[in-house]
Amino acid sequence: MNIGQAAKATGVSSKMIRYYEQIGLISPAHRSEAQYRTYTDADLHTLRFIRRARDLGFSVDQMKTLLALWHDRGRASGDVKAIALEHIAELDRKAAAIAAMTATLRHLASHCHGDHRPDCPILDDFADASAETDLPDVASRFGRAHLG
Repeated sequence: MNIGQAAKATGVSSKMIRYYEQIGLISPAHRSEAQYRTYTDADLHTLRFIRRARDLGFSVDQMKTLLALWHDRGRASGDVKAIALEHIAELDRKAAAIAAMTATLRHLASHCHGDHRPDCPILDDFADASAETDLPDVASRFGRAHLG
């Protein structure tokens, strides 16, 4: 199976498959005589595993650890559970931070007239560098790409 077929079968784009190979998350694909990447059923199984872990928000490093545990038949399930629980805690922290941002923006928007006048409490709040806030800097803490 070529990379395009593997991508279609697993839901992982060709670009991501090449990236996962480049960073060592998956083994380099076998190559045909014409140097095209070829994938086995075992490769597809691994790519589906990665897709599911990625869909659940695990980082590349966490996926590396999970893959190693998956391949280690002598693993302790407690090791896997610990990674999952750590990830749950991180997701809870992110969800709380997003909820706090939402509440703050909802409050600011409710105090904005939204009419033709230039007065805007939203912009005033942003411009007030001395404003005290309980909001963490989620964008820098978790990466802007995860929030947008």
